Amino acid sequence: MDAIVLENVTKAYDSVTAVNAVSLKVRAGAILGLLGPNGAGKTTTIRMIMHILVPDSGSIHVLGDPVSDSTRDKIGYLPEERGLYPRMKVLEIIVFLAALHGLTQAEAARRAKEWLDRLGLAEWSDKKLVDLSKGMQQKVQFITSVIHRPPLMILDEPFSGLDPVNAATIQEIMLDMRKQGSTIVLSTHRMEQVERLCDSICLIDKGRNVLDGELRAIKQSYGKNTLHVEFSGSDAFLNHPAIGQTTRLITGIEAKLKPGADPQEILKAAVQSDARITRFELLEPSLSEIFIDGTTHA
Repeated sequence: MDAIVLENVTKAYDSVTAVNAVSLKVRAGAILGLLGPNGAGKTTTIRMIMHILVPDSGSIHVLGDPVSDSTRDKIGYLPEERGLYPRMKVLEIIVFLAALHGLTQAEAARRAKEWLDRLGLAEWSDKKLVDLSKGMQQKVQFITSVIHRPPLMILDEPFSGLDPVNAATIQEIMLDMRKQGSTIVLSTHRMEQVERLCDSICLIDKGRNVLDGELRAIKQSYGKNTLHVEFSGSDAFLNHPAIGQTTRLITGIEAKLKPGADPQEILKAAVQSDARITRFELLEPSLSEIFIDGTTHA
């Protein structure tokens, strides 16, 4: 079963069409990366899935049912903007929000303490939220989004404010949840996180779905068109007509190959230019490059 199905969904605000005939399926038990530049329509799409907004046309199904207040109760939602009560104590606010999701006071407190310990916040449980750093507040908000063990989670910029260690911890938790059968929609601008976590992606630009599918298949469809060369000495071979846009790195270059280019000819030119080659590798484009290509040519 697909956890989320959008069919030709459109939403406009006055004269601005925020989402324009978007169709999308999110496979149950998978992690989808919902991508797009600022103002692309991602937040509006999320709010319609959450039944906070109602589409002007099209249909949305969540966990097999038409979207409604009932389906919203099955979703764990982490908004991009922090929405917790800053003067409440950490443990109190987690227990309070867990109770709103139907947990008993005792069960909510037990789970909250487990989560606080797991995320290194146990000693802050009696502190007011306002006294925590932004990264700590983000971890608290993450806990409130998942403590009721929802089958579907929508996480909007979950790594905001987190250092690399805590970001890695949240990544590990997300993968654990996926392994246990949860479905996750991850909306983020951090492409490296999407590459590590997501089974599939949907790229929205100007309100339209411009690219979606399994991430592995999308990357393979672009082919190995990026050349990574580390070298010392002459760089005259970079003038080879098969080399397109070039990015300078500390130890070498990354270059786009033009259609039909033969990498062996470039390697031959490099050797003949008296460059000392220490690495010569063809790579698939990064997700960042696919993102730029998709939004540039949309």
